[in-house]
Amino acid sequence: QVQLVESGGGLVQAGGSLRLSCAASGRTFSTSIMGWFRQAPGKEREFVAAIRGNGGNLYYADSVKGRFTISRDNAKNTVYLQMDSLKPEDTAVYYCAAKDGPYWSLYDLRIPGTWNYWGQGTQVTVSS
Repeated sequence: QVQLVESGGGLVQAGGSLRLSCAASGRTFSTSIMGWFRQAPGKEREFVAAIRGNGGNLYYADSVKGRFTISRDNAKNTVYLQMDSLKPEDTAVYYCAAKDGPYWSLYDLRIPGTWNYWGQGTQVTVSS
């Protein structure tokens, strides 16, 4: 069993930055694929970014590529999402997710139903 707890959300002006953190419990963190999703009001949950257990593979949604950076620290059982050049359309609840590794499929990564564990979410609001 893996438990995920996000932190770091808040209110920021357009063009600003935030860093989200996700602390994970469980013995399998270093082999788990970790990811971030987001869900805006009235919209479906959408994929944002993913990182493989050893950090060697990264994958981003086109909408955040070049602005967001996912990273992990396996010694701290934590995954991060650095968000720069934020836009009002980035406003959403951001969820941390974990997927049992090591199978890495760019198609499956985008589908919420293929992820095994979820955090409770943290609100990010970007004002214009």
